[in-house]
Amino acid sequence: MKAKPEARLELTEAEMRDYGYKVIDSIIAHHLNQEDKKPVSLATRKEMDSLLGEDIPEHATAVDSVLETVMEKVMPYTNLLSHPKFFSFVPGPSNYVSAIADTLATGFNVFSGGWVASPAAAELEILTINWLLNLYGFPQKKGGGIFTSGGSMANLTALVTARNIKCGDDYSKAVIYLSDQAHSSNIKAIRIIGFRKDQIRIIPTDGEFKFSLNKLKNAINKDRLAGLVPFCLLASAGTTNTGTVDQLQDLGAIAKSENLWFHVDGAYGGAVILAKNGKQLLKGIEKADSLTVDPHKWFYQPYEMGCLLVRNHKWLSGTFTEKPEYLKDIEGNSSEINFYDHGIQLTRRFRALKFYMSVKTFGLKAFREAVQYNFDLCEEVERILRKSPKWEVVSPATLAIINFRYNPIDQNLSEQELDKLNSRISEKVVSSREAMLVTTILNKQTVLRMCLINPRTTLAHVLETIELCEKMAE
Repeated sequence: MKAKPEARLELTEAEMRDYGYKVIDSIIAHHLNQEDKKPVSLATRKEMDSLLGEDIPEHATAVDSVLETVMEKVMPYTNLLSHPKFFSFVPGPSNYVSAIADTLATGFNVFSGGWVASPAAAELEILTINWLLNLYGFPQKKGGGIFTSGGSMANLTALVTARNIKCGDDYSKAVIYLSDQAHSSNIKAIRIIGFRKDQIRIIPTDGEFKFSLNKLKNAINKDRLAGLVPFCLLASAGTTNTGTVDQLQDLGAIAKSENLWFHVDGAYGGAVILAKNGKQLLKGIEKADSLTVDPHKWFYQPYEMGCLLVRNHKWLSGTFTEKPEYLKDIEGNSSEINFYDHGIQLTRRFRALKFYMSVKTFGLKAFREAVQYNFDLCEEVERILRKSPKWEVVSPATLAIINFRYNPIDQNLSEQELDKLNSRISEKVVSSREAMLVTTILNKQTVLRMCLINPRTTLAHVLETIELCEKMAE
C-alpha cells in the first residue's frame, strides 16, 4: 500500500534543487544587500490582513508562487535586526555560516533531545557547552548546561533548578532577590514557577544602576527575622537598559555566606568575556551556581539560541529527569547525556550546530575582535556626544550600550519638555524607517538608548543617525 503521490509531500529532485538554489540565493542577497534596505518595517494589522489574509488553501499552489509570495509580502515586512542601523533593544547581528547551519539542522530534521536519537547532536552540545564552561571558569568535569530557545527559557530553567535544590517541594516561605534593573524575563519566570508577588524582593540600584549591597543585606536580614527563607540571589551581567554589570564578586560572597543560590543573568553581557578586559569586568562570574548567556545576542548567532550553564550537571538531571515507560529503552549510560533530562523541552532542535560551525569557521579570535570592536565603537560615540553642545550623555558607554538625550545648552528646556522632545525624536526617526532608535527611562528621564553590538555597524552609520536625530529635533 502506498500513499497517493501528492500525499507524500514531496517535490521532484529537479524541483528541490531549483527551489533550494532560489532560497539560498535569496538569503545571500539578503546578507549582501541589507544596508540598502530600511531597517524598520511599519504596518498596521489591517494592512497585513489585507496583504496576507486568506482561508486555508485546500488545493496545491505552485512552489515558486508560494516562495514569491513570501519574498514579496512577508520578508519585506519584518524588521532587519541585523541591519547596521538597528540600534534598539538588543540587535541580532547573526552570521551567514550559522544561518546555513540552521538550514542543515532543519533540512535533516535532527531531533536533539536524546542520545539514541542523535548521538552526534548530543556530543556537539556537550562539546560546545564545555567550550563555554571553560570560558567562564566553571568546573569542566562537574559542570554542565543546556542550549535553550533564549534567555527567558534559560532563566526559567535556572530558577526551577534553584527552587528544587534549595527548597524541595515546600517553597511557601522562600524569598528571591533581584535588582530593579533585572530583566523582565526573570520576574515572568518567577511568577510562572509559582512564587507569589510577596516572595519577590526588588532591590533598588545605586547611582550607577548596580545592586545596592547594603539594601540587599538589610532585606535578607529582615526576611530571616520574619521567619521567611531567603533562597536565591539573582545578579545581572549586562543589564538591558544600561549594560551595567553588578558587583558579582561581592554578591557571590553574600550568596555564599547566606546560603543562597547565586544566579547570574548574563544573557546580554556574558559575551563580554571575549573582550580585552572582559574577565575583569565579569570578575566573580565563575562563582555563580548558574549562568545565562545568549549566543543569539553578542555571540552573533541567529535566533533562537540561549544557554544555561551550571556548576554541577547533576542539578539539572536531578530536577528535570522523568522516566516514562516509552523512554525506558533509550536512557543510555551515565556518560551519554539525554538533554531532555536537563531541561524543560523533550523535543529540541539542533541548536549546537550553528555555534559549532561558526566558531570552527571563523575561530574564537574573530569573535573576540568583533566584541572588542563593539566596545571601541561605543566609546568613540560617547566621546563625540560629549563634545557636542546639543547632546547630554545620561549613562556612559557600558558594554556597548550608551544612553543620551537631546538637550542643547543654548535652550533652557524643562525636564518635561526634554522628555517630550526626545520621545518625539525617536518617533520621527522610527517613522522615517532610516534607523531603529527608541527610548528608555533612566533616573525618571526619557533618553535615547543605543546598543552597538553589530560588528558591521560603522561610526558613519551612527553619525548619520545622530545627524538625523538633530534634524528631527530642529
